[in-house]
Amino acid sequence: MRKTAFILAFLSVFFSTKVKGQQLQLIIEGENSIENRIIDALGYTTYHSDYEGLHSEIKTFQDQLYSIGYIENRRDSISRINDSLYQTKIQLKTQYHTISIYYPKNKIETSTLTSVSQEVHDDYFVLNLQDVEEALAFINSKLVDKGAPFSKLRLSNISIQDSGHLKAHIIITAESQKRYLDHIIIKGYERFPKSYLKHYLKIKPNKTFSLKAIQKKTEQLNSLAFAHEIKPPEVLFSKDSTTLYMYIEKSASNGFDGFLGFGTNEDSNTLEFDGYVNLSLVNNLNYGERFGLQYKSDQSQQKNFKVDLSLPYLFGSPIGVDLELNIFKKDSSYTTTHQAVNLNYQLNPKHKVAAGIFSVSSNTLLTETSTAAIADYKSVFLKLSYQYTVPQQQHLLFPVHHFVYAEAGTGERKTTTHPEKQFQWTLNTFKIFNLNAKNSVFVKLNAASMASDTYFENELLRFGGINSIRGFEENSILASLYGVLNVEYRLQLSNTIYIHSITDLASFENVLTDAKEKLYGYGLGFGILTRSGLLKFNYANGKSEHTPFKLSNSKIHISLVARF
Repeated sequence: MRKTAFILAFLSVFFSTKVKGQQLQLIIEGENSIENRIIDALGYTTYHSDYEGLHSEIKTFQDQLYSIGYIENRRDSISRINDSLYQTKIQLKTQYHTISIYYPKNKIETSTLTSVSQEVHDDYFVLNLQDVEEALAFINSKLVDKGAPFSKLRLSNISIQDSGHLKAHIIITAESQKRYLDHIIIKGYERFPKSYLKHYLKIKPNKTFSLKAIQKKTEQLNSLAFAHEIKPPEVLFSKDSTTLYMYIEKSASNGFDGFLGFGTNEDSNTLEFDGYVNLSLVNNLNYGERFGLQYKSDQSQQKNFKVDLSLPYLFGSPIGVDLELNIFKKDSSYTTTHQAVNLNYQLNPKHKVAAGIFSVSSNTLLTETSTAAIADYKSVFLKLSYQYTVPQQQHLLFPVHHFVYAEAGTGERKTTTHPEKQFQWTLNTFKIFNLNAKNSVFVKLNAASMASDTYFENELLRFGGINSIRGFEENSILASLYGVLNVEYRLQLSNTIYIHSITDLASFENVLTDAKEKLYGYGLGFGILTRSGLLKFNYANGKSEHTPFKLSNSKIHISLVARF
């Protein structure tokens, strides 16, 4: 008895599982062979686990027919052929290809319609049927951008216009009044400078509300050195107001940059050192201000002291001011003092223009009979500049993808004899060409020129070193015109480590000595992002076109950019 009961229980479980696991097959047929070929070409899922899935597939297939113009398709009831086979017939009928949609001219702009249709008339536009859903979504997004976040579109009075063509009317359901941004609340970094909301992000109260536009603007927060976006903004709609919540976090933006360089002196054959420190304090007063201090000294008895201050958006205006003082001393030969005042205007987060006054005063420390190439003078220039910056957001090692800075100025130099007109220009640009996630090519161009009838040694341009052509001493090359090209192949080993090649080319002219020469720098380097900051190590050898390669001319440059 127990054995019989066990066998019956086993058979019950076995057959019930087999029935439950059995799949249902669906066959969809048309009215004729032509319709069958169309149905087979569109395709549908044949096997289903239950009747609900099978029924849902038929509805999905009909929706697909509607979208390609078979809006009159009709299906018969589902017939059960056997336990697992079901069949239905669908009459496709006429396929319509286009539709004329009539629209209210006072609510939809013609420029919006021309973006989705190539045939736009005074009161209607024409679409292919398969494009209707996407076109209506685009039109609705434009209505949302104009301050109607709850607008909805639908087609009404759909009818046959002629063979293969339909017509319909757009019905817009929306609030009777536009939505305007009433309040902005910042979470996380409550002391975020409000002037950056108004002039940098251009998010202002009492403006037409568009969440899409605001989200695009707030992404630009990640371009700032002192703040970044924690998460996308959110909006609270009430009956009579719209409140925007922004989630911002303050970033460590103060920087300390220093490097140590050493090489062999060709004359004394001894090891010599040079280096500098660069302190940058950013947004410590929650104003977006920047204060920089730099001091540099090298084995050529050159000393350079520079201090600058940048104050953005003065008194809540879109205008900022940049102040700079730079004192340079060349051993016991001369001292030169540069002073600059610039007013800048941030067109948008990428573009910035400035205009200002730049003055230079140089005094010789030598007797008049020592050299005629060094003299006392004073110069005043009027300058214009343009800056373009494209960041690489969330990239720790290389946060800037593309940078351009161009400056030009005209002025007058005064000496004890007579005044003289002068012209100067500077170009500094670089770009990173990302080959893939780990490999990239960095290309930088730095060029400058000074045009004058006569020249003094203490007013010539200076370049050379880790920030220009590597393998040469810092600011050891004098020129009236120069150009430096830096090329690096970079291999990123991890998010915090990379290695790179060094290929530097330079060409310069010195009209004072009637010299024209080309310089070359080759080497290798690496960078490591530590907790203290970015540590960079460069080994480079420099040579001119007329001198042989010497290993003793190699320079090792070490720099650390610390953030705090």
